[in-house]
Amino acid sequence: QVQLVESGGGLVQAGGSLRLSCAASGSIFSINAMGWYRQAPGKQRELVASIRSGGLPNYADSVKGRFTISRDNAKNMVYLQMNSLKPEDTAVYYCNANIIVARYSDGMNYWGKGTLVTVSS
Repeated sequence: QVQLVESGGGLVQAGGSLRLSCAASGSIFSINAMGWYRQAPGKQRELVASIRSGGLPNYADSVKGRFTISRDNAKNMVYLQMNSLKPEDTAVYYCNANIIVARYSDGMNYWGKGTLVTVSS
């Protein structure tokens, strides 16, 4: 059983910062890419940022220069540092990871339950 648990969401004023954390636990052999998605009310879920096991990050254009994704492979964790937050960043943020549970197994995508980020103007 694999679980992803997010933390760090909350209410912040525009221009402020938040740091999201996601911990992967359970039967994990290795983790490929990890990432953060978000879903605002009435909108589709979208990729915010992802990072490969080797550390290469990828960002949505809307957050480049403001958000930074990082991971700690030893702890099976991924982080999202969010600076210069805007009201349009308000959404539920979901952690995603492609996890291999046993040697020679294919990776499977797992999702956390989400953490709410609200940015007030």
